[in-house]
Amino acid sequence: MKKVIIMGAAGRDFHNFNTYFRGNEEYQVVAFTATQIPDIAGRKYPAELAGELYPDGIPIEAEEDLPELVEEHDVDEVVFSYSDVSNQYVMERASLVNSVGPDFKLLSPAHTSLESSKPLVSITAVRTGSGKSQTTRKVTDILRDHGNVVAVIRHPMPYGDLAAQRVQRFKEYSDLDKHKCTIEEREEYEPHIDRGNIVYAGVDYEAILRRAEEEADVIVWDGGNNDFSFYKSDFSIVLADPLRAGHEMTYYPGNISLRTADSVIINKVETATPEQVNKIRHSVYGLNPGVPIVEAASPLTVEDPDVIRGKKVLVVEDGPTVTHGGMNLGAGTLAARKYGAAELIDPKPFAAASIKDTYEKYDHIPELLPAMGYGPNQVEDLEETIENCSPDAVVIGTPIDLRRVIDIDFPTTRVRYELQEIGSPDLEELLASAGVMG
Repeated sequence: MKKVIIMGAAGRDFHNFNTYFRGNEEYQVVAFTATQIPDIAGRKYPAELAGELYPDGIPIEAEEDLPELVEEHDVDEVVFSYSDVSNQYVMERASLVNSVGPDFKLLSPAHTSLESSKPLVSITAVRTGSGKSQTTRKVTDILRDHGNVVAVIRHPMPYGDLAAQRVQRFKEYSDLDKHKCTIEEREEYEPHIDRGNIVYAGVDYEAILRRAEEEADVIVWDGGNNDFSFYKSDFSIVLADPLRAGHEMTYYPGNISLRTADSVIINKVETATPEQVNKIRHSVYGLNPGVPIVEAASPLTVEDPDVIRGKKVLVVEDGPTVTHGGMNLGAGTLAARKYGAAELIDPKPFAAASIKDTYEKYDHIPELLPAMGYGPNQVEDLEETIENCSPDAVVIGTPIDLRRVIDIDFPTTRVRYELQEIGSPDLEELLASAGVMG
C-alpha cells in the first residue's frame, strides 16, 4: 500500500479522499494536513466517514508539520487538495514535498467528479470574490421561474463535528442554528433561504447529492473559492474578475475551470476599466475559444445611505474575499466611498485576539474589517473589535445581515448586490439552449 498525506483546508481534501481513496486498498492515507482555516488541525476525520479501512479515523495535522509527518510515516505521495492559491504557491509546496521524498500529486475533475441523475448547473470562478453568490442567486431565480424545484449544493465548510455534518439540509433560518453554522456558512446559506431555495452541504458529497436528487428537479453547484465542481456539469458557468485581471492565468485551480467552462461571466464591468475587461476577454478566448461570454455588473443597493454620509464609518466586508481572496475592497467599501463617508476607520489598532492574527497573516488588508467567524471565539473577537473601533456607524458589506449573529451597538446600514447582465447572451438564453431547465 502506498502511504499518502492529503494537504487540505477542510473541504476538497475530504472530497478527494471520499471519491478516490476511501475503500481503495492500494493506498493508506496516514494524515490530512490543514491550512487557511483557523482551528482545523488537531481533529480527526472520523471512522464513520473514513470507512472500514480506517477504524481509528485519520488524524488532521497542521501543514507546517508536513516534513516531519513524511518522515514519521515513510510517505510515498502527497496530494494537494485545496484552492484559490497561486501557481507559484502550488509549485513551492511541490518543491517542498519532492525535496523530502514523496511524489506530489494533483487529482483531476475526471477522477473526483460525481454524476447526477438530474440536470446539474455548476457555478465556479477564477478567484474567490468574483461574484459566484449573486450569480447562483440569479440562476436559481431563473430556474424557479420556469417551474423547477431547485436544490443548491454548496461547497463544503465543515468546521465542526464532521460526523454530524455528513449531510446537512437548510430550508429555514432555524436550520442554521440547528447545525451551529459559523458566519462563513451563514453568508452562503442565508441568501438562498431568503429566496426559498433548499440548500445542502456537509462532508460526504455523494450522499448529499443523492438526498438532493430526491426533492429537486435541477441541482445547482455553488462553488467555493475557485475550486472546480465536485460534480459533472450539464452546464458550467465560470466567473472572471476584471479587477484581478491576469489571475485567471496564474491561480489554481481556477484556470482549470476556465478551460472547461460552457459559459464565462465577466463580472464587475461597471467598476473595471475597459483595458481590464479586454485583458480578461483575451485570456478567456485564448484558453477556451468560442465560449459564450456574458458581461455583467453587480450594482449596489444601500439600506440607508444617510447612515454613511459625513460619518466616521467602520466597513465590515466578506472575510474570504479580502483574506486569501486578496481583494483590498468590497461592496461595503464601495458604498462608503459612494455615499460620502467622512472617514473609513482602520480597525487594525483595535483588533482583538484572532482578528489581530488575521491582519498579521494577510497584511494587504486596508481600512476594513474582514467578517471572520469560523468559531464562537472568533465571533466574539469580531464583536469586540467593532466595539473597540467606536465608529459613528457600521457599514455591513457581508452577504448576510451580520446583525443576526452579533450585537452592534452603533447605527448600521447594510449593502446588497445582485447580478445584472448587460446585453446578449444572458443567462436565461444560455440555460435554455443548454437544456437544463428541467
